[in-house]
Amino acid sequence: MSPTFKAHISLFAAQVIYALNYSIAKDLMPNHISPFGLVMMRVGGAFILFWLISFALKPEKVEKKDLKKLMLLALFGVSVNQIFFLWGLSLSTPINSAIIMVSNPIAVMLFTGFILKENITSIKLTGLGFGICGALTLLLFKANGNFYIGSETITGDIMTLVNSLSWAAFVVMAKPFMQKYQTVTVMKWVFLFGFIYVFPIGFPDLFKVDWIHLQSQTIFAMAFVVIATTFLAYLLNMFALKSLSSSVVSMYIYLQPFLATLIAVAWGKDTLSPIKLVSAGFIITGVYLAGKKEKIKSI
Repeated sequence: MSPTFKAHISLFAAQVIYALNYSIAKDLMPNHISPFGLVMMRVGGAFILFWLISFALKPEKVEKKDLKKLMLLALFGVSVNQIFFLWGLSLSTPINSAIIMVSNPIAVMLFTGFILKENITSIKLTGLGFGICGALTLLLFKANGNFYIGSETITGDIMTLVNSLSWAAFVVMAKPFMQKYQTVTVMKWVFLFGFIYVFPIGFPDLFKVDWIHLQSQTIFAMAFVVIATTFLAYLLNMFALKSLSSSVVSMYIYLQPFLATLIAVAWGKDTLSPIKLVSAGFIITGVYLAGKKEKIKSI
């Protein structure tokens, strides 16, 4: 199995985790834990897991100059990204947040052009266009008129946009480090610094959780968010970044709404329709074109 194929499998697995997260963890905030408290759980749990795994692997020394850059990487990829996403989601609506996140691959493609000097080719733009059309068609269809940007959601919507741009910067800036070091090495330092950043604002909220009376399904949802949605998903995304471009990695975000729909269908909570299948076709075509190696002249 080629490294590129393994990378695509990893990205697909990460999107399945994110799609499951919509159904599993949707009621955690604010019923059982605050956004800041959940961020603290996610970052703290992943920080511990990455360091525990690193002890079982061959030690890898990180250059001092790179540690300083990883501190900045942690700011974008862990603290700002997670705080603004969960905080924004609590102040907006799920459909608003999902539609705003469509901006992520657009930002990544622009950032790679400016920061990594990657060519923005016509086939990549075509793939991006297909992905946007597919994702927006599906999301707006699911919104059924409930998507709106207004005074009631504007604060949360802006926070979600900041999260989207922050994650885009992280994916682009992380690429050189993923090619230089092992995935776990980069992640253990990123989450160590991220833990330091979020500790002052997230740790106090953990004491507000009624831990004793939490039901088993709530504990399972919290564990899923920490172990799967944070630790495993970051690991899979960053592993894929070793072999694929930042643009391809970000394009997989368009699969999340359709995978969430498939999961809902499997659980008897939704049904397939022609428009959903057409949307899936657009999304899959877009991801394929974005990852296709081509010799077309860049524009």
